[in-house]
Amino acid sequence: MNLRDLQYLVAVAEYKHFGKAAEACHVSQPTLSQQLKKLEEYLGAQLIERDSRRVQLTTLGADIAARARRVVSEADALVQLARSASDPLVGELRLGAFPTLAPYYLPQVLPLLRQKLPDLKLFLVEDKTPHLVQLVLRGELDAALLALPVPHEGLEAISLFHEPFMLAVPKQHALAKRKQVELEDLQGQSLLLLEDGHCLRDQALEVCHLAGAGENATFRASSLETLRQMVAGGIGITLMPKMAVREQEDGVRYLPLKASTERNVGLVFRASTSRRRTLIHLVQLLRAHQGLPTAGKAMRAAH
Repeated sequence: MNLRDLQYLVAVAEYKHFGKAAEACHVSQPTLSQQLKKLEEYLGAQLIERDSRRVQLTTLGADIAARARRVVSEADALVQLARSASDPLVGELRLGAFPTLAPYYLPQVLPLLRQKLPDLKLFLVEDKTPHLVQLVLRGELDAALLALPVPHEGLEAISLFHEPFMLAVPKQHALAKRKQVELEDLQGQSLLLLEDGHCLRDQALEVCHLAGAGENATFRASSLETLRQMVAGGIGITLMPKMAVREQEDGVRYLPLKASTERNVGLVFRASTSRRRTLIHLVQLLRAHQGLPTAGKAMRAAH
């Protein structure tokens, strides 16, 4: 049994497909399949159920794959630790971001990061917060840009910036002529919100609760862009992060909320990470981009 065999098993557990697992591991499918059969022979147990239509792990195979994932993650951490010991700004960094931030923030900062960190290869993943948290905990991501707080044992976070929310209303809406709105102006209103799993949904619900507003239960969107188009079509109103606002957009008026309603965006990573020096440097660059002090103190996540 060797580390490579464990990587093959982890890939099969993730993709449930020999071809996709082999592609992810950069080997041929026969090579991957043969090595996994040798692993089963070595362990004296069947790990994978095979037929012509699907690939599924046995109960024992799933348990071993879960442990193998931790072994592979620790092995990767050893390699990264050795590389970062000499220079924390070289090698690979796997970074996640949630969907209501990634398309608006990453295009702003990636040119800066490529300029300042030319020898650091960034791999980016966009996903909902719960899945990103699990990827960070499992070591499949080094860190993730998330809305704070993220209460989970084993994680630390550094705040990067606070971003206010704007109220997006159709141009024909009764509030559209206002220069800004108070929370009380939302009382009795029904807001269009994102579907479950988006942290922005939870934040918007908090604002609704404070304002005495409710959710438009007839529709839930999968993205901010869908919400934007629904507002432009006169279907309803919603909250929009300021970064996602398009000032010249037809059909939508964006109004500042007088009350302090905002989200706190930060970098979340494992407390045990070997990439701390790299992540602190990344925080300094991102905070400087926002015009904020570059010192970032890590906070252990509550649990």
